[in-house]
Amino acid sequence: MQEKEYMELALSLAKAGKGQTSPNPAVGAVVVKDGEIVGMGAHLKAGEPHAEVHAIRQAGPKAEGADIYVTLEPCAHTGKTPPCANLIVENNLKRVFIASVDPNPLVAGKGIAILEKAGIEVKTGICEDDALKLNEHFFHFIQTGTPFVTLKSAVTLDGKTAAYTGESKWITSEESRLDVHKYRHNHDAILVGVNTVIKDNPLLTTRLPLGGKNPIRIVLDTHLRIPSESAILETQAADTVVFCGSEASEDKKQLLLQKGVEIEQLKTPDLPVRLILQRLGERNITSLFVEGGSAVHFSFLKEKAFQEVIMYMAPKLVGGLNAFSSFGGQGFPSIEEGEELEFISIEKIGKDIKIVAKPLREE
Repeated sequence: MQEKEYMELALSLAKAGKGQTSPNPAVGAVVVKDGEIVGMGAHLKAGEPHAEVHAIRQAGPKAEGADIYVTLEPCAHTGKTPPCANLIVENNLKRVFIASVDPNPLVAGKGIAILEKAGIEVKTGICEDDALKLNEHFFHFIQTGTPFVTLKSAVTLDGKTAAYTGESKWITSEESRLDVHKYRHNHDAILVGVNTVIKDNPLLTTRLPLGGKNPIRIVLDTHLRIPSESAILETQAADTVVFCGSEASEDKKQLLLQKGVEIEQLKTPDLPVRLILQRLGERNITSLFVEGGSAVHFSFLKEKAFQEVIMYMAPKLVGGLNAFSSFGGQGFPSIEEGEELEFISIEKIGKDIKIVAKPLREE
């Protein structure tokens, strides 16, 4: 096997833990000696041993003089676990191959410096694009302090998310809906507006055939209009946080608190998107999956407060001047002022088409 193939193996190990390591990145490691793989590992959960630890432990005495392939620069600081760069030095590995450098200020080249100071050869940039994609949520969070935001919507071929009556089930196929649950598993939190809760009464949980991680449920509810019998209030499957404005009812607030809901009451009468993202960042929420209605989607679009758009388009036509679209609100006054995107991927899922796009603006 060549360097690229060993790193691809490390990346596949890292991908297995994606969605469950937050607020840490997903990392994989492979130890190779004399052309033989002698140790492999992945980081599985925050607070538990890092990928390098698992791989070196598995290699045992064979780690001495071996090469290690790591998808992210080994850490150089003591957090819940000891520094991995020091562990590599202590076990006398010969060479370290790294896919991407860690943008975390606590690491940011310091891990590489420790290795090189000990006389260990370091090579970076192998499969770097794949590694950056794997941990784009973490990289965005560590550099901005706010979560990576994905806006998701399901529309008909003529761009409608619901008929003029408000009826919307089901626009897309079962395959598309299953794909959405994979995204929920890979995000720390899922966000909707109160109108979605009132209209659809969703659970906002991850329902995959073999199970999955439930994201924290975030509801934007300026005046605390959420019905007390809502499904998300009656199930404890996931934590629920409701953001409300300064003028929200104190009685309703107390009722929700009794149901185990956490209330984030802002000092402003409205709910500014940027302030909400700041508050979520303070909670170590690194990624946010927005499944809100058209008004919520436009509030993120208006503030340019998103990093990715996922659109599922069904081969259906609904029509109707008053039918709902995925982005409502007032809209921009001109086409030129709209947000320009780049298509990242287009694929067919079931009967539908899935489009992934990202803004062309500089972050």
